[in-house]
Amino acid sequence: MTIIDYDNGGAAFLAKRRARGDKDNATAQAVVNEILANVKARGDEAVLEYTKRFDHADIVDMMVSDEEIHKAVEAIDQQLLAVLRRAFDRIKAFHEKQKQNSWFETSPNGEILGQLVRPIVSVGVYVPGGLAFYPSSLIMSLAPAIAAGVERIAITTPPNANGMIEPVTLAAAAICGVREIYKVGGAQAIGALAYGTQTIPKVDKIVGPGNIWVALAKKSVYGDVGVDSIAGPSEILVVADKSANPVYVAADLLSQAEHNETASSILITDSAELARQVAEEVDRQMAVLPRKEIINKSIKDYGAIIIVSDLKQAMGISNSIAPEHLEIATDNPFALLPLVQNAGSVFLGHFSPEPLGDYMAGPNHILPTDGTARFFSAQSVDDFIKKTGIVSFSKEALAPLAKDIIIFAEAERLSAHANAIRVRQAAN
Repeated sequence: MTIIDYDNGGAAFLAKRRARGDKDNATAQAVVNEILANVKARGDEAVLEYTKRFDHADIVDMMVSDEEIHKAVEAIDQQLLAVLRRAFDRIKAFHEKQKQNSWFETSPNGEILGQLVRPIVSVGVYVPGGLAFYPSSLIMSLAPAIAAGVERIAITTPPNANGMIEPVTLAAAAICGVREIYKVGGAQAIGALAYGTQTIPKVDKIVGPGNIWVALAKKSVYGDVGVDSIAGPSEILVVADKSANPVYVAADLLSQAEHNETASSILITDSAELARQVAEEVDRQMAVLPRKEIINKSIKDYGAIIIVSDLKQAMGISNSIAPEHLEIATDNPFALLPLVQNAGSVFLGHFSPEPLGDYMAGPNHILPTDGTARFFSAQSVDDFIKKTGIVSFSKEALAPLAKDIIIFAEAERLSAHANAIRVRQAAN
C-alpha cells in the first residue's frame, strides 16, 4: 500500500480519487431511456422480455409466492436466520428512536401553527441480485420504512436463470414482515415501480442500491416518484495515531476494498511507524483473502496511507473528503468527534470496526458516498415520511400581519397575493 506524505503528493492522490466516478454514461442512459419508455407503454410484457434478455430467466409469475418464501425460510441455515432476526431487531430499534410526532402550537389570539408528520404510503425497495446479494442492505431499507409506518412496501430483485430468488433475500424480507416481492431487476424494475404495470402497482418512492443501469433509471424517473440518493463506490477513511493496532487498521481498510475495484480505502495518520506497519499488514492479509484480485486493484488505484503533521490536519482532510465511513482509531477518539463536519457514519475507538455498522450495530449502512456526505445523510426514518405545515388563523390573528404581507407581495409584483389579504381587511 502506497505511503504518501500529504505535503508531497497527497493533493494529487485525492484529486485522482475524486475522479474515480467520472464516466461518460451517455450510451447507457440511452439504453435506460428505451427500457423505461417500453415498460411505461407495454407494462408486464416489456418487463418479462427484458428479464429474459438480461437475466436469462423465462418467468411467468413475477410475484414471489408465499410457498416460495416459506421454502426459503426453511432452506437457509437456521443460525443465519437467527442472526438476521437479531440484526433486524437492533436496526429497527435504532430507527424507532428517529420517529417524529406531529405538533401544534396555539396562541390566545386564534393563531395555530403546526406540522403534520405522515409516512409515505407506498415504497419500492430495490435489492441487487445475481452475483451480488445483500440481505443486510435489504434490512437497512426495510427497518426505517417499517419504523416510519409505510403502509405498502414492494421489493424487486433480479431472478437467477432458473427464475428463482436467493433464499436468504426472501428470508430477510420475511423476517421484516414484507411479502410483496417481485422477480424483476435492472432498469425494468425501476420502470415498473415508477409507472406501474398490470402486475406491479406503482409506488411513491424508490430506494435501494443497484448497478449503473439501476442508478441511471432512478435518476430518470425522479419526479414521477421520489428516489433516495444514488450510491457510488464504497469508501473508508481511517484516522489513526500510534495507539492504533496495525492489524486492526489493515483489516478494516481491506474490508472496504473487497467491494469492488473502484472502492477507496485510506489511512491518515501522524505516525510514520504505524504507516509502515499497516502497509506491511495490508500485503500480508490481502494475500490470503478470496477476493484478493479485486482488493489489490482497489488498493493500488484508490488506496493510500497519508502521513500528516497532526490529527487536527487529518480531520481537516477528512472533512474535505467527506467519507462514507470514518473510523477514528486514536487514544481518545471522542476528543476528535467535535471536529467531524462531513461523514456518512463515524466509528469511534479500536473496537468499533466498520463491518459492525454494516450488519449489527443499529445505525443505517446506506450512506452518502463520493463526498455527498457534505449535504446528504444516512438513510433514516426521515426518508420515509412527509412533513406538512399547518396554518390556521382567526380574523384577529391575521390583522397585525396583513400590512406586512401586502408590502411583501407587492415587492414581488404579485398583486393577487396582496389582494387576497386586502379583501379580508375590507370585510372587517
